[in-house]
Amino acid sequence: MEKMKFSRSFSAEKPRLFAGLLAAAFAATLLLIAGSFTSLSPNSPFLCSTSAVGGSDDGKSKDPTPPQMEAILHYATSRTVPQQSLAEISVSAAVLRSLGPCRFLVFGLGHDSLMWTGLNPRGTTLFLEEDPRWVHSILRRFPNLLRSRVVRYPTRLHQADSLLSSYKDEPDCLLGGSHGLAHLKGNARCKLALSTLPSEVYEDEWDVIMIDAPRGYFPDAPGRMAAIYTAAVMARGRTHHGVTHVFLHDVNRRVERVYAEEFLCKKYLVKAVGRLWHFEIPSFVGNGNFTSFC
Repeated sequence: MEKMKFSRSFSAEKPRLFAGLLAAAFAATLLLIAGSFTSLSPNSPFLCSTSAVGGSDDGKSKDPTPPQMEAILHYATSRTVPQQSLAEISVSAAVLRSLGPCRFLVFGLGHDSLMWTGLNPRGTTLFLEEDPRWVHSILRRFPNLLRSRVVRYPTRLHQADSLLSSYKDEPDCLLGGSHGLAHLKGNARCKLALSTLPSEVYEDEWDVIMIDAPRGYFPDAPGRMAAIYTAAVMARGRTHHGVTHVFLHDVNRRVERVYAEEFLCKKYLVKAVGRLWHFEIPSFVGNGNFTSFC
C-alpha cells in the first residue's frame, strides 16, 4: 500500500509475462477466497451480509458481491498486484471471514484496497491516506466502491527514536494514572496521537485495524509511529465485546518492529507470516489499574 519512489506499482521491474501470470494467479486465489466466503449455509449471518450488497436480500444468492467481482476482474486483467503476499493476505482474510461483517480501518489506500473491501462484504471498510492526489486517482478508478479519507501525519521517520524515548514524559500520551485511557481527538500535546482524524474514525470502534501506511522508507517520510500508537489506543479503549485485531505490515523494518513491541505488545502477537504481524489486543476498559501499554 505504501507509495514507492516513483509509483505504487512494484511490478514494473518484473518481466511483463511473469507479472501477468502473477496477477492472474492472485485473481484465481481471490476467487477461491471469495467462494469460501459465500459457500456458507443460507442461515449464516455472513452469507446474509454478502447477498445484501449484491442487491439481493433473500438469503439465497451465492454470487460474490460486486466489490468481490470487481476485485477478481481487476486483478485478473492487471499486471499490478498487492504488496502483501498471498500468505500474508490469507491471515487477514481468515479473520475477516470469522468476524464478518465487521468494522475495518485501514491505514493506506492502494492496489489492494478493492480486495480488502471485497473481503468485508456489508461491513464498514474505511481507508486513511496521506496523499490527496493518490486518493483521487484510486477513487476515480473505482467509483462508489471504496471509502477513503485524507489524513495528515504530524511525525517524520527521523523522529522515531526521540518520540519513543520521550512519550512517557507527556501525561497525555499515557494510559494510566488520572488521565485514564489516552485520548486521541484533539490531543495535540501527544505527538504520537493522530488528533485530527475525521470524526467518524473516533466515533466508531474498529474490530480490525490494518497498518500498511503511511510511507516509512526515507527519513522525511511520516513513518508509522503515530499509526501504531493510535491503533493501540483505539484497541485499549474498546467497549464492545471481544479483542481488536491489529495487523502490521513491513515488520522487517526496525521502526515498525520496535513500535509494535512497545505499543501492540509481543504477548498479544498471535501470528507472524512473512512481513506481517497479527495482534489480538484486549480492552483495558474496566480491567482495573494499568500503567503501560504492555
